[in-house]
Amino acid sequence: MSNTPDNLHYTKDHEWLKIEGDHALIGITDHAQQSLGDITFVELPEVDAQVSVGDTFGVVESVKAASDLYMPVSGQVVAINEALDASPEQVNDDPYGEGWLVKVKLDDAASAVEGLMSAADYSDII
Repeated sequence: MSNTPDNLHYTKDHEWLKIEGDHALIGITDHAQQSLGDITFVELPEVDAQVSVGDTFGVVESVKAASDLYMPVSGQVVAINEALDASPEQVNDDPYGEGWLVKVKLDDAASAVEGLMSAADYSDII
């Protein structure tokens, strides 16, 4: 069974968001990492890249498949998890902690969660 923390927001594409003021920390869900299997490579955007809702912002590759990552918010990438270059398996080991992917400064923090799912709603679709 997948771990789905209540304090996060979720997308139908299996990304999670943790809103922190005018920033969002983004990663893939426990369900996504389980479905992919052992993650072998993560490609992330450049810091300072402008991103919009729905943009492909990277790729996660595993022993089973490669999966595009879709941006759930609009803003500017202010940090990427550089540790994943050497240890992409952190996405498997700790998807909601050390396995985070990007941090984005939100264009509009007030409406950032519009269209996103609660943990209960996300659990219903998986």
